[in-house]
Amino acid sequence: MKKNFGKISLMILAIFLGFGFFNVADIYAEEQTGESVDESAVTSGTSISLMPVSKFLQISSNSIYDNTLTVSNDGGTPIRIEVYAAPYSYIYSDEENAYKLGFNNENNFTQISRWISFKNTEGNYVSKAFFDIDPNSSLEVSYRISTPDNIPSGGQYAVIFAHTLTGVVSTSGIKTEASPGLVVYGRSTEGEAVVSAEISDLIIGQGNLDGSANKNNFYGVAKVKNNGNVDFTAMGTLKVDAILGGSSYETPSTMGRVSIIPGAELAVTDEWTDTPSFGIYKVTWTVKAGEQVETIDKIVFLIPPFVIITSIILLTFLIAWIIVMFRRRKERRSRLAV
Repeated sequence: MKKNFGKISLMILAIFLGFGFFNVADIYAEEQTGESVDESAVTSGTSISLMPVSKFLQISSNSIYDNTLTVSNDGGTPIRIEVYAAPYSYIYSDEENAYKLGFNNENNFTQISRWISFKNTEGNYVSKAFFDIDPNSSLEVSYRISTPDNIPSGGQYAVIFAHTLTGVVSTSGIKTEASPGLVVYGRSTEGEAVVSAEISDLIIGQGNLDGSANKNNFYGVAKVKNNGNVDFTAMGTLKVDAILGGSSYETPSTMGRVSIIPGAELAVTDEWTDTPSFGIYKVTWTVKAGEQVETIDKIVFLIPPFVIITSIILLTFLIAWIIVMFRRRKERRSRLAV
């Protein structure tokens, strides 16, 4: 009988420990796979910005679209820049197991980068133009998109860079340069626009997306892939409801959406950084991309470590008391039976 009670006590302890650590969710610390073109760039002694940071337009075959952008030198020294267009696309990296921005990868959706030219100081439109900008001054640059006789259906994507050629040399001998960019989103008026979003790997985790030490935060992660021929936006909504009362959270409506171009698979994330240390919560993670919606939810128990330790001690004393009481009762029965 003593052995049986020992086994029972171990079982109770194991069950309790399993309950106490139920809050440890699957950790998914993968960083967001997408990158963005900097809206501004600041280096030591060089400060340059470009406005606007994006341009959306409808394009047709055999047409010309004239626009302007503004480059500002916010630093204290004159700068010389070159303005040019590059493909805007994502390529898969086997090393990092993620899609990364690339500006040298041409495909069917980046042909617009070859249709963009810039008006130089002589008034001619060229593929690359050079300008000088005085300190604390701005320069308006004219650019033109000239489409050919036939353009593909779907989207076309490019980024216009304003790259500094006169960076500052630091004390270590490293030359600092900057390249803010404007992303051009073109959508063909010809052919069929196909919106096809694939949502996968939805995870509700506990910890920190940035990998820091705090392990209390709730977060949601999902991957969204664009299998169509036009860009769309994706957004995740993390909702936390306290079952036994307490604070709760829902992704703010002001949170930015992730723009996903054809052929790219990017991560959509959100994190509640003010998660309490104690409570029972229902966590829901919903991701919307294009016309697709996916949702998962789970119940999470949060128990502080000191509560777990104190409960284990109390439970141990309770088990010991039960064993002692059972032995005394057994001894009394033995004496009465004599």
